[in-house]
Order: sequence, then structure tokens, then C-alpha cells
Amino acid sequence: QLQSKILILTICAAGIGGTFQYGYNISIINAPTLYIQTFMNQTWLERTGAPLESNMVLLLWSFTVSAYPLGGLTGAVVAGPMAIMLGRKMSLLLNNVFVIIAAVLSGFSRVAKSFEMIMLSRFFTGVNAGVSMSIQPMYLAESAPKKLRGAVALTSASFTALGLVLGQVVGLRELLGGEESWPFLLASNVVPALIQLTALPWFPESPRYLLIDCGDEESCISALQKLRGNSDLSAELEEMLAEQAAVKGQRAKNPWELFQNHSLRWQLLSIVVLSSAMQLCGNDSMYFYAAYVFKEAGIPQDKIPYVVIGTGSCELITSVTCNMVIDYAGRRPLLLGGYILMAVWAVVFMVALSQQSQVSWMPYLSMACIFAYILSFGIGPAGVTGVLPTEVFDQMSRPAAYMICGSLLWFNLFLVGTAFPFIVKSLAHFCYIPFLVVCICTALYVGFFLPETKGKSFLEISEEFKKRNFRAGTRPGCYKGPEEIKSTTL
Repeated sequence: QLQSKILILTICAAGIGGTFQYGYNISIINAPTLYIQTFMNQTWLERTGAPLESNMVLLLWSFTVSAYPLGGLTGAVVAGPMAIMLGRKMSLLLNNVFVIIAAVLSGFSRVAKSFEMIMLSRFFTGVNAGVSMSIQPMYLAESAPKKLRGAVALTSASFTALGLVLGQVVGLRELLGGEESWPFLLASNVVPALIQLTALPWFPESPRYLLIDCGDEESCISALQKLRGNSDLSAELEEMLAEQAAVKGQRAKNPWELFQNHSLRWQLLSIVVLSSAMQLCGNDSMYFYAAYVFKEAGIPQDKIPYVVIGTGSCELITSVTCNMVIDYAGRRPLLLGGYILMAVWAVVFMVALSQQSQVSWMPYLSMACIFAYILSFGIGPAGVTGVLPTEVFDQMSRPAAYMICGSLLWFNLFLVGTAFPFIVKSLAHFCYIPFLVVCICTALYVGFFLPETKGKSFLEISEEFKKRNFRAGTRPGCYKGPEEIKSTTL
């Protein structure tokens, strides 16, 4: 069907230059680590006549790595205003400017003999990822029909995983991971940006944005007709008009206004808990351990990069699988199952690491744990977390909610990246205890406090949270003040 094709192509056009870039740019920096550090040392030697000390090289490298989450945090902060002022689609298109600047900087860094250009390039790459991680799920969830909303919004996680795998593949020394070609590897992120700039203008803006934010019913109907074809639009349009009436006279909220609004307490708490847990659950740290564990399992050093591709492929397979089942299984079971399984594998992984030198088959158990942990993360937390802010907030609060989510995500990524080496140093084999605590606490929160949003309209979800937020004031038999006193005097 034509409308199905249009929706699928819209998803692909948004994803390739959106969250794909987040995964791709996280993984392409790993392969040329030693080459870039050598380049920093040589550049410093040519400038000053003295080589850098090893701790200074590490310091400069840590600045280069941390520029990415810093840029991501900046991107998350500007994503909200961009989504409100420019619209969802135009924001994604304009966002490619940051990647093009980054590609030019990193591509010419060796010619210009400037490692500072690489640092600046990573910052701009981070800004691009920060914007797309917030706006892409919003754009897709607002454009999708209700029955497919979860699956469509979850494609953001699938594109992240696809970017991660392709980054690992392109970073192999046979392709662009060699000593001579690393500037081209860092600049290769311009290709997805150019694809999006060519493809996305042909597809419609978010119908909800056009109707509720812009008040343009005609453009909204036109966008819906492109996305849905000849199917009956009356029910969906009626739902949107009801949502428009519910927020009539309101303006787009700022992040601090969400914290002050009592009617948004549970929504805000839910996204703060889940966005923080996504980075604090230790999934990214598994990649840190992967090479060491694979080496201990007897895999030759030159074959390890190929096995590491398997870890990224695990995340891709599960995110695609999760895509297929989210609108049948629901959001809560996937989140709950993912965090419970991760807690189990964290315990097994720590036991396996502690017994690595005593028991001959323990390295293989550690290796299985890495794959199992990443698979469990992909089941739910990786994708569902990005879908929820769209579902639990109304149109006026949604951009601010994504600003909060994105800021937490990038801040915690920076925090884990900075703190994890010290955690390993102090806790050794039991370094996963903090992550275990996060997984258990998040599973308990999801189990007890998070309502299911599957198959419900945005208004129905808002009503359900409203009941939770004001439950204390409407409890049967509670004291109602002077009215009761008045009635007893009769």
C-alpha cells in the first residue's frame, strides 16, 4: 500500500541522518584511538620541539572523547526551542549543518596539523546527535497512527544500533580504520547527513505539529493524507482536534515549568528515572570490557574487532525484534523484563570475572554474559525509553520533556565515562554492583508506578496520569473541609 510505503520511507529518511549518527559516531572513534594519540604527540613535537608526556596525551584524548557528550548536552538543550520554532522536520534538516562542519574539521585536521580541530569536530558531532535523539522520536511518534505509534517511534533505537554496527564495520583496518585513512573515517559521517538532506524534504511535517502548534488544519489534513493514503481520517483528526482543544490558549512550556507543575509530577518522575537508568545501567560499560573478556577467552588479538561487531549486532537484532512486539506486548513488560534480566546477568558477570583465573571455562561464561546483557538492554530499555516522553506528555510539554530527557542522557553518559575507570579500580571484579542497584531500582519503579500506554490516545494517557497526580485529593471518604462541618451543624 502506498501510505505504508510513505510512512516507511519517512522513518528511513528521518533515521539515517538522525539517531543513526548517534550510534555511528560513538563507534567510529574507537578504531583510530592510537593513531590519533600518535598524531597529537607528533603535532606537539613539531610545534614545540618536545614530545608530550604520556599522561598529557591521555588528558588530551579524554578532552577529545568528552567533547562528544558535551556537544550532546548542548544539542539536547537547543532541541526543544528548535522543535517549537522550526518544526520537527525542519529541525532535523538544519541539524545536518553541525555534522557537515564536523566532517570538514576532522577531514582536514591532519593536513592542517591541528588536533584541536578533532576536538571541535567531536563537539559538533555531539550537538547533532543531541538534537536528533530528542527530535526524531518526537517527529515519528507524532506522525504515526495510534496502533503503530510504539513500533514507529522505536525505530529510533534500531537506527542507533544500526549506526553502532556500521561504525564498527567501517572502522575495521581493511576499510577506513588504517593509519592513513583515519581522517576519512571521522569525516564519513557526512554521507548519512547528505542522504537525509536529499530525502527528507520530500516527506510531510508532523501532522500534530501543524494542527496544534501552527493551527494549520489544511496542512495537517494534507500531511495525514500523504501518510495514511485514502483511509478514513475522521477518527484520527477528531482525536487531534480534541487534543488541540485541551491545550487551547497554552504556549509551549519551558523545562523548569514542568518541575513546577503538579499535574505533571508522575510523568516527569517517570522520564527522569528511565532516562537516567538508560545510561546508568552499565550497557555502554560492557563494550569497555568486551575486548578484555574476548582476549581472556582465547580469541586472537587481531580477530577481536570482528567479534566486537557481534556485540553491536546483538543490540541491532533485539531492537528490531522489540520493534515488532512493542505494540502487542506493551511498554511495561519490555522495560520490566529488560531491567530484571540485566540485574541477573550483572550478578553472573561479576561471579564469572572473579573466578576468571581459577576456572578454565569462566572466560566463556563472561563472554556469554556480555552478549546476554546487551541483548537484555535491547529488549526494552534501549528503545522504549525514547518512546515514553512522546506518549506521557501533551503537545505543549513534549519538547521541554525531551530537553530534560536528552540532558540527563548526555550528562549520565559523561558521568559513567568519567567514573567507570575509577569504579573498576576500586571495586575490581565487582565493578557492576552500582549498575546492579540501578537495574533493580528501575525494575521496581516500572513494576509499581509506570502505567501501560499501549494502544491509548495521548488524551487517554494524560487522563490516566491526571488521576495519579491528584489521587490524594480525590480519595473516597477523605476530609473535605468546611462543607462537612457545615453539614454536621444542621
